[in-house]
Amino acid sequence: MNVIIYHNPSCGTSRNVLALIRNAGIEPTIIEYLKIPLARQELKDLIRRAGMTVREAMREKGTPYAELGLDDPSLNDEQLLDAMEAHPILINRPFVVTEKGVRLARPSELVLDILPNRKQKPFVKEDGEVVIDKDGKRVV
Repeated sequence: MNVIIYHNPSCGTSRNVLALIRNAGIEPTIIEYLKIPLARQELKDLIRRAGMTVREAMREKGTPYAELGLDDPSLNDEQLLDAMEAHPILINRPFVVTEKGVRLARPSELVLDILPNRKQKPFVKEDGEVVIDKDGKRVV
């Protein structure tokens, strides 16, 4: 299965998602979107395919969201996309693309919904939360 992850290695959730993909026996294509910014149309397409609004795809924490006044409800999608293009840190992460769909994998275990349904090895997040138990079953 071809998998793409739009990844920020500084983000714990993004690292957990990458590890879950690898735990499924898949080596994904990794796009570090802070180093290689997404083209506007690519970003719009990811958001649409994930079933989200542009505003829902924005990250507030640890970004210039507030200082740029992006909480203003009168801002339209194009204005929000302008900000995301100028400041890629505003793009929430990680987006993952597979043949089964596109997800913003927050929380990280949402990525399992679009990976192949094969038995996986046990998996524990960086914070100690068990995601896949010793029997290879997803912990809900």
